[in-house]
Amino acid sequence: MMIAIDPGAAGGIAWMDKELGAQACALPATVTDRADMLRSLRVAGGRTVVIEQVPMFGGKNPSASAKIARSFGELVGIVTALGFRLELWTPQAWQKQLRLGNKATHGPRWKAHLKERAQALFPHLTVTLKTADALLILEAAQQ
Repeated sequence: MMIAIDPGAAGGIAWMDKELGAQACALPATVTDRADMLRSLRVAGGRTVVIEQVPMFGGKNPSASAKIARSFGELVGIVTALGFRLELWTPQAWQKQLRLGNKATHGPRWKAHLKERAQALFPHLTVTLKTADALLILEAAQQ
């Protein structure tokens, strides 16, 4: 089973279930809840976790960047401690893999574009802005 994680504050987690196909939910809010969820996915047969690698710089909002970096670090620690195989993908890598264009080509509709693509790829799911990126990362990693 492959698992994909968008570690952002409004991020999500997606995984491929053998019986149900792709599944996704919002990323649990606490480190304990994240560990519990990943532990249950490990028990269910999860072997590989792909986490979106976040930029490690202040950017326009240093506080938000610090929160994302903290979430990323916590997730890497949990995944490593649970014995998963870990892959890190930059946003540019998974977006290029799926030929999604980029933020500059879609402007303010960028997030809506990503959600629409995830909805097209996973019509059996209720895709949200929180789960769209994780589902797209999952799709890119499986290709």
